[in-house]
Amino acid sequence: MDVFNFRQKLIEWGQEHFRPFPWRFTDDPYYILMAEVMLHRTQAQQVVPVYKHFIKRFPDIASLGEATEEEVGEMLYSLGLHWRTRLIHEMAIALVSRFDGKIPSKKSDLHSLPGVSDYIVSAVRCFAWKLPDAIVDTNTVRVTGRLFGLEVKDSSRRNRKFRELIASLIDPEKPVNYNYALLDLAAQICTKSRPPNCGQCPVQSVRRQ
Repeated sequence: MDVFNFRQKLIEWGQEHFRPFPWRFTDDPYYILMAEVMLHRTQAQQVVPVYKHFIKRFPDIASLGEATEEEVGEMLYSLGLHWRTRLIHEMAIALVSRFDGKIPSKKSDLHSLPGVSDYIVSAVRCFAWKLPDAIVDTNTVRVTGRLFGLEVKDSSRRNRKFRELIASLIDPEKPVNYNYALLDLAAQICTKSRPPNCGQCPVQSVRRQ
């Protein structure tokens, strides 16, 4: 594959098909962290109104750290997966007590927070600090598998070779644009729930080279 051409075509397509979710217009690590936790196993459109109200009610870590678990739960109730309430509450306490109310950028520090997965670590580091961290989940694995003709299993996102391949494709100069474009391609073109629209794929020709 011509990786440079692949990145260029994907990013250009992504600029035209960018999904304007509110958390995509900020580089505040707190806002991005909260969005990513809410997005776990939840549709983005469902998250949008909850995210907006949540950020308005708890505009920073300090205000979230002062909230009770019940107050946090009321804000997140409509999203389901109610175990998130406890994790977010514990996360806020940890951020205040261990990190002076700031979101750490170091991988190991982010990993140490309750409820923060590999995916969330990479997403926060990329979208908040523009670091070239690969976004690895079932969607990006699906796209990568189809690009390279690889068999994709439920366990593929934990496969070292898949993770290394996805990391090798990311644009180091424009990691934010690249990762958003890759996620949008998975959601709009290279879908799972319906046959992929390969005829509209911006990187189809690159894949065949």
